[in-house]
Amino acid sequence: MSLRRPLGAGAVLAIVLAALNLRPGVVAVSPLLGEILAEEGLSATAGGVLTTLPVLCFGILAPVAPGLARRVGLERALFGSLVLLCLGFALRLVPGIAPLLVGTLAVGSAIGLGNVLLPALIKRDFADRVGLMTGLYSMALSGGAALAAGLTVPIATATGMDWRATLGSWGLLAVLGAVVWAPRALRSAGPVGTLRPPGATPADAVRSVWRSPLAWAVTVLMGTQSLSFYAVNAWLPEIFVASGRSIAVGGWMLALTNLLGIVGSFVTPVLAGRLRRQRALGVVIVALILTGLLGLLLAPGAAVLWVVLLGLGQGGGISLALTLMALRTENAARTSELSGMAQSAGYVLAACGPLGLGVAHDATGSWTAPLVLLVVASLVQGVAAWFAGRDEIVR
Repeated sequence: MSLRRPLGAGAVLAIVLAALNLRPGVVAVSPLLGEILAEEGLSATAGGVLTTLPVLCFGILAPVAPGLARRVGLERALFGSLVLLCLGFALRLVPGIAPLLVGTLAVGSAIGLGNVLLPALIKRDFADRVGLMTGLYSMALSGGAALAAGLTVPIATATGMDWRATLGSWGLLAVLGAVVWAPRALRSAGPVGTLRPPGATPADAVRSVWRSPLAWAVTVLMGTQSLSFYAVNAWLPEIFVASGRSIAVGGWMLALTNLLGIVGSFVTPVLAGRLRRQRALGVVIVALILTGLLGLLLAPGAAVLWVVLLGLGQGGGISLALTLMALRTENAARTSELSGMAQSAGYVLAACGPLGLGVAHDATGSWTAPLVLLVVASLVQGVAAWFAGRDEIVR
């Protein structure tokens, strides 16, 4: 008997809505970061810590997600992550540094769980449509980031809310997500059959992937593209402010990056799913990112062009990594294990991005060194994509 469930509009909508919630809690901080640092008297390094915390949580919580799904079921685990996300947004409304940090940890933990659970759900329920569904999922990720980047400052301006209330407003999307997932969690049969294919044994479901070179290639790909994405989303508005633009312009440039990421996010999995090897696709994606970064560094006057290329590349990068987690595995259990590994070690690496750029900026007083660091990370991403794109399965 097949464990794969039929394609339904309700299931697709629920997945897209959950995915929309996996970026605003992090990205919405960036357009407000200057105001937050000024009001709280924090340095750029401290700002790097604030933007690094959720990414670090992604890595720490990733290994927990597969075990949680096996224990309570995928639907219930996803619902719990959305409830935790709502709590994190609520804590950020409380004045003081401590509630801001605790709320940020809760937001990061919730997103870290969702990052791993949703790809496993797609592999389980849409095994014959992995490319299409991963495209919709990653497109929703980029869409949520684009909304947060582009609308956060206008929301604050139109309503007159301070930065805490503005950040908290994105919690309404999380509440909607929790409401939609609540009945699905209640209808869930629980942990039985949520991840394992017919005839699989417990040992099959939890066999380690940490010794696989292919799994490590996917992990490094995930980590380097995430490092670039979160570093850019944390500091791009401030880079534009330093060059003489307004914070509103910086916010719109960040929104444009994420808006073009939607295109890259949707197209890449569809193409990847039709190819036996994804090496050439990975090289093209990295070339887009490198051109965008080098353009910002060497010819900032054409910023719109570089932001467009950067957005296309970063959107393609995340969706390629997510697609490979499914294409390089045989079933949902293995996808969950590979996803947990790639997002655990990968996001720990990615956490170095926002913090590293903040430290580099404080040390040098400019954004040249931080951009050079991103160029180096993108070169490593290209190497990882080449090895992860070969036609093999993680054993």
